[in-house]
Amino acid sequence: MHVPDGFINAPTSAVTAVVAAGAIAVSLRGARRELDDRTAPLAGLVAAFIFAVQMLNFPVAAGTSGHLLGGALAAILVGPYTGVLCVSVVLLMQGILFADGGLTALGVNVTDMAIVTTVVSYAVFRALVKVLPRGRRSLTAASFVAAVLSVPAAAVAFTLLYWIGGTTDVAIGRVATAMIGVHVLIGIGEAVITALTVGAVVAVRPDLVYGARDLRQKLQLRVHGELVDAPAAEGAPAGAGTAPVAARTSRRTLWVTGLVTSLVLAGFVSFYASANPDGLEKVAADKGIDEKAGEHASADSPLADYGVKDVTNARLSGGLAGVIGVGATVVAGSTVFWAVRRRRTGGDVSPTAVESA
Repeated sequence: MHVPDGFINAPTSAVTAVVAAGAIAVSLRGARRELDDRTAPLAGLVAAFIFAVQMLNFPVAAGTSGHLLGGALAAILVGPYTGVLCVSVVLLMQGILFADGGLTALGVNVTDMAIVTTVVSYAVFRALVKVLPRGRRSLTAASFVAAVLSVPAAAVAFTLLYWIGGTTDVAIGRVATAMIGVHVLIGIGEAVITALTVGAVVAVRPDLVYGARDLRQKLQLRVHGELVDAPAAEGAPAGAGTAPVAARTSRRTLWVTGLVTSLVLAGFVSFYASANPDGLEKVAADKGIDEKAGEHASADSPLADYGVKDVTNARLSGGLAGVIGVGATVVAGSTVFWAVRRRRTGGDVSPTAVESA
């Protein structure tokens, strides 16, 4: 759903750029409350993982493909404010280095792919978590539903932006029907990837998952060789007799595993991704939205179109570009989140911060 230059007119693009800048400013402040020494490195890794998985287009229907947007995944793993920043970092890397998504449309893409998906998915996720039984299965199910809904929500947002500032004269009803229809299907793929990833991380490090902060397990005692639930004391507050779910691996192991997985996906598996146009590209070509699309400002980038310039072997070219992209994204993301964490450490003088110091 990366919007190229020329789809949306200049005034609308300018307004979305202001909206995106404001949202990023708010997210930088909000991320200070979400990130700490343990979770800041995970946020950089989440950005790199989203970049890698976005290279894996999967077929959905009739010559159309889709790919992860990542807002739901980021919001659940590292928090909604940090999630907006994660997806924004990915979009910036893609736009500057890989000529994917117009630079004049960067505000449109951040608004649509980072803000809308994150806000919608996290609101749905929190609502479901409150009514479902507390447990890993509920978290996974809530992640699935939140991710499913986030993608058509982004399609609706694009349709509204096109209605306001589209550069071609196409009936908005046709655009809406086509965009929402195909992105409901793409949302299913998004949901599968999100649920599997969230479930995998929760299984080994639930303490690092923002959306699993309230996940607890019953304390158990061994009585006569058998494990039994520890009873809560009479009059004890809710949650007594429980404890946070224990971690099963170290942070370093999780980070290294995640980085290696991202490199393999971007450097090797991406070669087998669907070559069909994604949902927006297909709709744009079919409905004539792309008539005034302009050449990307970074079209001469040595990494444009996810290939390394002058490397003639397609597999090697795409693989190197993917590895470079993952590396650049994890460095950029980690730098941003390290700086945010440092601001929290140096400037947070709230009672909570003083108490925990």
